[in-house]
Amino acid sequence: MGNMRFNHMELTLPLGTMTEEFRADAREFYGDVFGWTATDTQILKQTGLLLSTDTATSQFILLLEHRQAMTPPPFDHLGVLCNSRDEVDTILAKCEAWQTKDARVEIKRYEDLVTPTITVHAFYVRHLLPIHLDVQCMERPGGVAGPSGRWVWVED
Repeated sequence: MGNMRFNHMELTLPLGTMTEEFRADAREFYGDVFGWTATDTQILKQTGLLLSTDTATSQFILLLEHRQAMTPPPFDHLGVLCNSRDEVDTILAKCEAWQTKDARVEIKRYEDLVTPTITVHAFYVRHLLPIHLDVQCMERPGGVAGPSGRWVWVED
């Protein structure tokens, strides 16, 4: 079997959630904080909202409405891997700024998870979606090798 990576995640929201105001709020928050684009897309006889991490839409979250919508779980999450501690901290600062003007922004701060081979620096954020995003970076001490294979983004 060839190499695989995750492509997308579909999240269902209660019927009537995806108003123009909701779409505008999602576009603004995820665009400002993560640099994602939000695009209305016709699928399954409704207009969904596609939150894309890149211009090729090779990684995205698709939001749709359904009568049996996802219930927000307490700790289930989607991991967002950053390149550095500074990048995680910059995103956290943006989330904190948003939280001061929008009480719907939920942030869970964590102490670094330190092991002999890796330190994970992370926080959780949830806004409008029925799942948290685990924003993190993984730091390895000098001399500790990372995984033998990993995905690397290459611009065309």
